[in-house]
Amino acid sequence: MKQILIIEDDPEIIKLLEIHLTDLIYTTAKAMDGKVGLAMALENSYDLILLDLTLPTMDGIEICKKIRSQKNTPIIMLTAKSEEIDRVLGLEIGADDYITKPFSIRELLARVKAVLRRTDIKPIPQKDTSSILAEGLSIDIDKRKVILNDKKIELSPKEFELLVLMASNPGRNYTRTDLLNMIWGYNFEGYEHTVNSHINRLRAKIESDMANPIFILTTWGVGYKFNEDILA
Repeated sequence: MKQILIIEDDPEIIKLLEIHLTDLIYTTAKAMDGKVGLAMALENSYDLILLDLTLPTMDGIEICKKIRSQKNTPIIMLTAKSEEIDRVLGLEIGADDYITKPFSIRELLARVKAVLRRTDIKPIPQKDTSSILAEGLSIDIDKRKVILNDKKIELSPKEFELLVLMASNPGRNYTRTDLLNMIWGYNFEGYEHTVNSHINRLRAKIESDMANPIFILTTWGVGYKFNEDILA
């Protein structure tokens, strides 16, 4: 049974979410304070976090940053703000999706299901393989496990999907729009800069020299590709 953490300071929204998520046979936990919610997110294992942007004691952006620095739990941001900068910032710091208040419960539940489904189902590579080896980097697609020089690397769901997609198709050039559409979906058209942020975080975890990457290469004027010359 999936467990979802709701970090939200509006009791009516919490009650609404709890009723409908329970109907879908999910279990829920809740926090109405930012710092309390962060502590719960870091101390426990959840399948998904619904995170409000504006909270007492600590805002959702800071909470998302801190969660992403330690855990890869999928996050959907809830925000009453409609400014594009808030949506972009949420995605760039590692949120998997966002929804703007007021929202229909049907739309929110659809997004919850979609994020959980993407987490459960491994990315499907173009070639028939369940593991990829390259220069000390081992990607186990079935187990969603990445090892670099005998050390486990913790990746967020989006970082893992980006890595698997490109590593499964070494040498293929992907534009930012390609990656945005294939990993995030067409609903995020116009947020190509989000791809840059996730690529940078992914590189920071697997590259020994960010200035001279050996795994994920930049194709100037195009986008990115996985280095086909280092595959085992």
